[in-house]
Amino acid sequence: MTKHSSDGGGKVIDLTRKLMGKKGSERVGDPGGRPSRTRVVAVSSGKGGVGKTNLVANLAYTLGSAGLRVLVLDADLGLGNIDVLLGKAPRHNLSHVINGEMAVSDILVDGPGGMRILPASSGIQDITALSPAQRLRLITSLDAVMDSADILLIDTAAGISANVMYFNVCAHDIVVLVTPEPTAITDAYALMKVMRMKYGEDRFNVVVNMTASEREGEEVFRQLDLVSRRFLDISLAYCGSVPRDTALVTAVRRQSLVCDVNASAPVSRSIRELAEVIMGMPAPLVPEGYDNHFWRYLLEEKFEKKQPVRAEND
Repeated sequence: MTKHSSDGGGKVIDLTRKLMGKKGSERVGDPGGRPSRTRVVAVSSGKGGVGKTNLVANLAYTLGSAGLRVLVLDADLGLGNIDVLLGKAPRHNLSHVINGEMAVSDILVDGPGGMRILPASSGIQDITALSPAQRLRLITSLDAVMDSADILLIDTAAGISANVMYFNVCAHDIVVLVTPEPTAITDAYALMKVMRMKYGEDRFNVVVNMTASEREGEEVFRQLDLVSRRFLDISLAYCGSVPRDTALVTAVRRQSLVCDVNASAPVSRSIRELAEVIMGMPAPLVPEGYDNHFWRYLLEEKFEKKQPVRAEND
């Protein structure tokens, strides 16, 4: 269960109505500009095995079922597996785009709930550390399909590699997924520390996965928030928790999404609530003078020119 009350049953929250009625509000510290046409959310974790890909896939299904146009970028470039989770076997993947062999539109794969997927490669080591030119080619090539999406979900790799940092920076909102395990909490802190020190990111959204109770999720967030505020001077927002649920395990074994095959399960209800929280966030803005969406702004201002920020007691 999340910290938000559930509406019960298998009813999907009408996120489309909420999104269309949302005004483009400016966040503190953001430059003025027009509302971005596509919200970009990166889901990341310091440690592997915390359920990130499952969360992204089910979140995409929930948003898509509500009528939103959802694009999923599998950014775990060497060990992509969201296609496996969904029982897909794409012939082409992001490695073909990165190498300049294909366009993004050529590798799109249709998924459940109307989502579209940009699959990563699996077992190809040489693209796990992209060159600046390759990163630029991949990010800018997304412009060709961005206008057709209301939201882009980026499923990053785990850890603090350069690629993970890059995809987190190239997002309006960063969701850090953590579990109650001490190692997962420690690694989530490390991820945010690097993002703060090297790229100046000071706002993160936290979701606690695989919890035994709502109270456990709140306690994990309290611990993470306490140490982050003290040593990193960052702001964390608690987006809720997702319970450990055997319904999810069963769905994974069948290469299905739990929100599709068991909408009334506690884990499905929690993911619907998380979807509502994400769409309730203030609309991101694109600074005036930057064409299309925001890639050029991010590349020039947030990534290439960002000076390291030192945390206290580093």
